[in-house]
Amino acid sequence: MDTATAEDFRARRLIEAQEKAEILFEEVTARGIVAAGVSEQTVSNAIRDLANELFGTTWHWHKRIVRSGPHTLFPYTENPPDRILEADDIAFADFGPIFEEFEADLGRTFVLGTDPGKLRLAADLPVVFEAGRRYFADRPDITGAQLHAEITRLAHAAGWTLGGSGHAGHLVGEFPHERIDAAEIESYIAPGNTTAMHRTDRAGRRCHWILEVHLVDAERGFGGFHEQLLDLG
Repeated sequence: MDTATAEDFRARRLIEAQEKAEILFEEVTARGIVAAGVSEQTVSNAIRDLANELFGTTWHWHKRIVRSGPHTLFPYTENPPDRILEADDIAFADFGPIFEEFEADLGRTFVLGTDPGKLRLAADLPVVFEAGRRYFADRPDITGAQLHAEITRLAHAAGWTLGGSGHAGHLVGEFPHERIDAAEIESYIAPGNTTAMHRTDRAGRRCHWILEVHLVDAERGFGGFHEQLLDLG
């Protein structure tokens, strides 16, 4: 397989993996799985079981996350205790299923009640994401630090604070993808990453990225999360 064909194959498979993850979350909404009166762990298990029902046994390359209420303020690295969802909650799910050896990483937010602030935050998440995607696409030399700064600016402009673990996304690819840890800043959309994002990896393959948008209202004690492929789809 020549280089161009191999790159097309990788891009197509990553998009297909994301499309399956999108179907999963659409079905989560349709079945009312994220609901008041059930625990975060119960919701997480139900989404896992639904993925297996829809696509066969599905493995996940990172821990499955369902967070609600004040837990939505916490970054990925935290492991808060299980919590029962309440009637007027906001919640988000972050899953990283592997489909045919290719990774998906999708995060979506659910508002259970009619709180206008929570509804506005949920509506702003994809808007900030798309603005960040356009900013990335328009700048061939953009670095991870520059995109992180722009996502931070967009969050503030919308009236929110950018949450997370100090970054706004990461590399993604075949499982297991290029090793990601705190010491490898070039793998993240983060301050300190002065490497161009439009580049090839150590194997000469085009780098593909996940963009994470974690918006929070620290004063009111809630947040929301939206993530998916940045450069594909």
